[in-house]
Amino acid sequence: MSTIKHKSTTNRKYPFIKLSIVCLFFILLILIGLLLTRKNKIITEQSFSHTIPVSANAVRPLLVGDSIPELELQTAGGKAFDLKQAVAKQLTVLIFYRGGWCPYCNLQLGQIQTIEMQLRQLGYQILAISPDRPEKLVESVNSYKLTYTLLSDHAMKTAHAFGIAFRVDDATLEKYKGYGIDLEAASGETHHLLPVPAVFIMGTDGLVKFSYANPDYKVRLEPEVLLAAARAAVAIDKPKRSHQEGK
Repeated sequence: MSTIKHKSTTNRKYPFIKLSIVCLFFILLILIGLLLTRKNKIITEQSFSHTIPVSANAVRPLLVGDSIPELELQTAGGKAFDLKQAVAKQLTVLIFYRGGWCPYCNLQLGQIQTIEMQLRQLGYQILAISPDRPEKLVESVNSYKLTYTLLSDHAMKTAHAFGIAFRVDDATLEKYKGYGIDLEAASGETHHLLPVPAVFIMGTDGLVKFSYANPDYKVRLEPEVLLAAARAAVAIDKPKRSHQEGK
């Protein structure tokens, strides 16, 4: 009788052993999945890092006729901003600038402010993009009384997609620190990336209608030239929109 009881007890243990093995197997699968996800993220970040030029002179901006991919930025309030979706709704002037710490950028932002009404009358929205984190954007808006939209590209993925991101070398970083400029504090990131100052005019079809980028950060597009380019882009885009609306 004792032998029979022993076998019965052993048999009752088998389901628990099997269940434990199954649980361990699923835990192992989850751990493997997490490790693969982390590895892919590291590879993606390294790939992103390696494809960025180490000089402003080596950037390759998007050209007229190029399209933009899905891109997400942040507003001054920290909310997500879908760039492609916004461009699809309205003709857009995109201004890429280095940050609120740059006097040349602030001068340009002020110049854009003087022609904002004319651009709006032509049907444009103005979006100014920099590596500054959202909190820094608020400072720029308040300091210069800007009434158009500033957006944060703190991870520099949008600038990279537009072909204007480059890596700041160590010597320049040290020079900036001597001037009291801290790129990491401005962006909240450690990538040490900046955009070449640029202006793009985008059609509602998501295509570039005008492209300007200058590796010399001291040289910016004059407001009168931007207005002329904006008028020309409207003239080109208007027949296309009329045709689409007539369908």
